[in-house]
Amino acid sequence: MIKIGLIKEGKIPADNRVALTPAQCKWIHKNSAEVEIIAQSSAVRCFADREYEAAGVKVKPDINDCDILLGIKEVPVELLIPGKTYLFFSHTKKKQPQNQKMLQAILEKKITLIDYECLEHEDGQRIIGFGFFAGVVGAHNGMMAYGKRTGLYDLDRVYKQRSFRELIHTYFGLRLPNVKIAVTGSGRVAHGILEIMNLMGIHEVEPDDYLIRRFAYPVYTQLKGADLYQRKDGNRYKRLEFHEHPELYQCVFLPYAEQTDILMNGVYWDKNVPRLFERENIHAETFIIQTIADITDDKGGSVPINLGDQTIEDPVYGISRQTLEKTAPYLPGSIDIMAVGNLPNELPRDASRYFGEQLIKHVLEDLVGNGSSIIKNATIVNQGNLTPQYEYMKEYAQGM
Repeated sequence: MIKIGLIKEGKIPADNRVALTPAQCKWIHKNSAEVEIIAQSSAVRCFADREYEAAGVKVKPDINDCDILLGIKEVPVELLIPGKTYLFFSHTKKKQPQNQKMLQAILEKKITLIDYECLEHEDGQRIIGFGFFAGVVGAHNGMMAYGKRTGLYDLDRVYKQRSFRELIHTYFGLRLPNVKIAVTGSGRVAHGILEIMNLMGIHEVEPDDYLIRRFAYPVYTQLKGADLYQRKDGNRYKRLEFHEHPELYQCVFLPYAEQTDILMNGVYWDKNVPRLFERENIHAETFIIQTIADITDDKGGSVPINLGDQTIEDPVYGISRQTLEKTAPYLPGSIDIMAVGNLPNELPRDASRYFGEQLIKHVLEDLVGNGSSIIKNATIVNQGNLTPQYEYMKEYAQGM
């Protein structure tokens, strides 16, 4: 019998999502005699302890006897249990400084760490994640921020709705001005953004038309890799080459900044990928973007004027076009930035259900069975040792 524990989230502010819902746990118990799910008691989880108990799941204050522990966010050092196998979003593969001590503790405590972010299909596509619901909530919040800036319409907050279905009902009768919206990216985040664009009745137009026309109704255009990046030598965009050698490319987003009211950013970024624009570009009168929903939310990343996270309660701040300093939102002479690291927490039950479905479909059998290349490639640490493909993190892990 393999015991899987659903850990109580320890990071502050506490995350209310979970890897498996009560109904999914019940399905696993029914269909897999070798697996038992145990939930660590939690007062903040979006599914209450009693809901797990009603589904036949044991709820306990500690889960030290479990073999595999499933979380969502990074686990505080003091809560890491030696010798266990953990799955969560560690946010360490880019050598993020805020999680360096956690990775060091994982090595010291002989823990095995499997990172959800590193679970990939053979073609490099992520297997599971919350990106779709990050896109949904981020797009809504971006539209909400533009409405508050202009006073042309009013959208309520997502977290006040009990479900995605209820959120959709709030769009009935919504009348939007003839805004132009640029959506960047082509992954799960972008799919979530497009869902909201379509639910709000915003029309899609081709990038070429978007650049040369104003419209009498609200429109969006989706800018994928080939629309955003060009090889410096003039040759055509190649997706795999771009991801392996982004330094060979330059970003060609700026013409869109001259035609865009709202930017919904859903592109993947790391330090070698060209930014959508540079900080000084916002000084130009031709840069007309008023609202940026930076949904992938990399501080100083693809949106260089992202100065860091806000909270769900207070998701928007301003950036002065003149001084590039942070201001209150919705001021004349500023650009509004919506940047929140845990957007799916506004629809936690729907997001958890979606995540758990992918976990069961693509990961669980290998996780409790004999493993697979997918599991192996996502294992950053195996029993206290960095695995070969993550050796590049050695100095980071040693605190150097």
